[in-house]
Amino acid sequence: MKKYLAFLSFSIFSTFALHAQSDVFRAGAACIDMTPTVFPIQLRSGKSDHVHDPLHVRAVAFEYGNGRAVICLIDAIGIGREMSDLAKDRAAKKTGWKTEEMLICATHTHSAPKGGEGTPGKEAYEKLKHEKLEEAIVEAIKSLQPAKVGFSSDVEPTEVRNRRWFLQPGTMPPNPLGEQDQVKTNANRNHLVKPAGPIDPELCVIDVRTTRNKPLALIANYALHYVGGIPKVKEENGRLVGMASADYFGEFSRVMPYRIGGSNPPEDFVALMTNGASGDINNLVFNGTRAPRSPFEQVRIVASKAADTAWRAVKKIENYNDKPIVTVLQREVDLPYRKPARREIILAEGLLKKSSKERGEINKRTTSVANRVIEYSGPEHPETEPVLIQAVRIGEQAIVSMPFEVLVEIGLEIKEKSPFERTFLIGLANGGYGYLPPPNQHKLGGYETWLGTSRFQPQSSDMLIKQLFEMLEELKNLN
Repeated sequence: MKKYLAFLSFSIFSTFALHAQSDVFRAGAACIDMTPTVFPIQLRSGKSDHVHDPLHVRAVAFEYGNGRAVICLIDAIGIGREMSDLAKDRAAKKTGWKTEEMLICATHTHSAPKGGEGTPGKEAYEKLKHEKLEEAIVEAIKSLQPAKVGFSSDVEPTEVRNRRWFLQPGTMPPNPLGEQDQVKTNANRNHLVKPAGPIDPELCVIDVRTTRNKPLALIANYALHYVGGIPKVKEENGRLVGMASADYFGEFSRVMPYRIGGSNPPEDFVALMTNGASGDINNLVFNGTRAPRSPFEQVRIVASKAADTAWRAVKKIENYNDKPIVTVLQREVDLPYRKPARREIILAEGLLKKSSKERGEINKRTTSVANRVIEYSGPEHPETEPVLIQAVRIGEQAIVSMPFEVLVEIGLEIKEKSPFERTFLIGLANGGYGYLPPPNQHKLGGYETWLGTSRFQPQSSDMLIKQLFEMLEELKNLN
């Protein structure tokens, strides 16, 4: 009987969500713990029984009139299209909201556990991620309440650096195919000439309040990779073991309620940091030397600076909108896969005849890139693959998404040419397909352009930008 009553009550909620069209702007937020409970877990550094700080799925939902949007963020290195689609489908069935009204993205923390098959820990974590993604979206929608929203930004340039560099003549190491690129990622400090691209220091915020001005949620966006430096544990056998962590994204979410509320942080307030166009942006110091850090210290420093910047941005908001347009547009775009040149195929075939030691002496990624060249040159390899992009409007704030680690120039171009005064890009959204460099960076080569990390033709970013600008124009013309 209890199971029947629970189903009935949830069915009533689903029916209500399906048919309700609010004349009042409403927003809701949820923060769902996703910390692993089955060990050992699988980290990039190996198996581990240790968690440094909790991992979460966070979501913020918006509704006004017929318009709806959900932004959901998972503490993970990425979110595959299959997992994203399944979570949306399940949440849609329970809420009546459409899947195209949902955006799911990943923080890109490199210290999150891996899910998948093979071990009890991986299988349990895969199941946990699926469950918590769905739960976060549903809970955010269930918690909708009358609200208002404001938008702003500020800058924090001291913790973002372009990691792609031109080097002194004669110092460029060979790329995986044994050829010479023009730039190197995270290069030797003694050989640097100049960075190969810009940075984007802007930290954008969407600040959501109840109609009584109680802080409800804050969505931030910053073009910075993970920070790293997560503590390790020395086990009884002397082995150093990694720890799971949400990196600076999680620490920002923990700190931000205190920036908003001081010593009395608001209850049920949800803050989340989305990943901007940070494919070539990280936190390393290339010019000069940073003082040594204790484990996790640099994560705290970056999170604290980001939270300070978000606080400054919020302080600049003069008007909150309680009747914002809420709309999501979505398109599937067929992107053309790269076709290796004959020269590359010949090089790859020759390299794969060498020993693994010989390939490793050329470049540690020689084997994987050579295998990818052969794979992509085969007649059975597909010509294109559909990828999902979205454009979201919440009042006068525009958001676009791409399922890539997007290089910073793409994000800057979208901000500059957008018809909206405020626009930011969320990367690693609704799928994960590696790096997305613009054509000029493809020509320079480097890690982010190799076939092992970037699978689509160099013009792919231009194709997506064109589509997104069309979508933004359509959103701008809504009244």
